Amino acid sequence: MRNRTFIVALLALALGVPAAAVAQQPSDTTRDRHEMRRDRRELRQDRRDSRGDRRDVRQDRRERRQDVRAGDSTAARQETRDIRQDRRDLRNDRRDRRSDRRDVHQDRRDLRGDRHDTTQATPKTP
Repeated sequence: MRNRTFIVALLALALGVPAAAVAQQPSDTTRDRHEMRRDRRELRQDRRDSRGDRRDVRQDRRERRQDVRAGDSTAARQETRDIRQDRRDLRNDRRDRRSDRRDVHQDRRDLRGDRHDTTQATPKTP
């Protein structure tokens, strides 16, 4: 009687606890989905930030025009340098956003594939 109770308790512990632990943890696709959502938010925020950079270029052009009208060639040269740097920053940001967008698209494809993948069964414990 004692041995049977002990064996039943061991079996319940061996079969029940890992199953409960697996049930409580989110699946990989859930984590991936949350990560993808964060990445998309970052992409939108980066796009908003680039609007400010384009505004900086416009502002520098305006200032350069005013400096040229006023005859201040040193300030105009500095504004030209600022414009070049701002445009370079914009180009680099655009390149980064493009690669990030490609990564997000690939992640979405992978996530869809994982969701519909029939070979991935939940791990069963012995």
